[in-house]
Amino acid sequence: MDAWKHLTVLSLAVAGVACSSSDPASTSGKLATEIPVTREACTPFGDTPRPVETVLDNVWGATCIGGGGQSMDDWDDPDGNSRQACLYEPAAASDTHKLPLVIYFHPSLVGVDITLAVSNIRSQLDTADLTGDPDRPGFILLAPYGRVTERYYPLPDNAGSPGWDNWYRQLEPDVAARTVNGISYPENVDAATVDHYVQEVIDSGKVDTRRIYVMGWSNGSAMGILYSLNRPMVAATAVYSSPDPLAAFNDPCEQTPVAGAPTDDTQLQVLNPSVPIYQIHNACDIAGLCPNTLRMRDRLIAAGVPFTNQTIDNLKQSADACEDICGTDPNAVPASLTDPLGYLQDLPGYTLGTTNHLTWPFGWTDQMFTFLREHPKD
Repeated sequence: MDAWKHLTVLSLAVAGVACSSSDPASTSGKLATEIPVTREACTPFGDTPRPVETVLDNVWGATCIGGGGQSMDDWDDPDGNSRQACLYEPAAASDTHKLPLVIYFHPSLVGVDITLAVSNIRSQLDTADLTGDPDRPGFILLAPYGRVTERYYPLPDNAGSPGWDNWYRQLEPDVAARTVNGISYPENVDAATVDHYVQEVIDSGKVDTRRIYVMGWSNGSAMGILYSLNRPMVAATAVYSSPDPLAAFNDPCEQTPVAGAPTDDTQLQVLNPSVPIYQIHNACDIAGLCPNTLRMRDRLIAAGVPFTNQTIDNLKQSADACEDICGTDPNAVPASLTDPLGYLQDLPGYTLGTTNHLTWPFGWTDQMFTFLREHPKD
């Protein structure tokens, strides 16, 4: 399948933004210190941090079994949560044979072990071409583990399983906290955790730092996009079936991405708007997610983000549009035990769409790798 012929490539080149945002130092001291908060429940960075379900968080964990993975040392994040990550390295990786680093964000509900086993990312660890150099096949794979928190997703994905907090969006790099309106807002602890493990892998000397990439699935895609938009070290991102990390379902503190200073809490300044992003998603996706994904595309393009979109049908072949029968709401369709009407309103999205969402697009992984390969850091 000549998939690239069917790609919808929508991008807005903003040269000044691209140049200024590729250097972490370029944002230092230039970020707004006053951002009006217009919504009582919100912060300048969206929602407050999602509450951790401590008992369950202590039960869930990554085993790193399979694929030759190893468990990295546990690390206590700034909130005191014990964090984990799995690392997969080709034998050829060394300080004289540097390889690209792929940071993989697992979906919510299930963690690293299951989702890497039912996709074909890890299986290409030794062979995938992410450099264009036949003498350097393969990549290093870092798979950090999320936390069990409350989430603004439909039941059963609203709590009780590991995932990522893409609702609290203070992700300024290299600082423990950011002061706005005289209040200190700590860094998102999921982002801090990923930073910690990424730096540990970089310190090994085996990483081609021009080729630090992000991949993800579902909630992991949302967190991966948010992380990439705020980390100048990320060269490019390729994800599957992402909700909009800034506006989806019943999030009370939705935000619009902007490259410059926000006017108030309804906007979020992204600090790496030049990062190329490639998103694959289903025309019939879970909870009617397809229109939400397309709106995310348009919102990110408006902020200057080079965004490439690929819609696929129920057979994982290229498609031109969302399937309206699976949902037309650009926020997608929330549902819960206290609001079961959502399930009935979008029965195709919650049945066929869920099946599609839970199935990795095996035939498109090479396209994702190609996109990453073609977008190293300048």
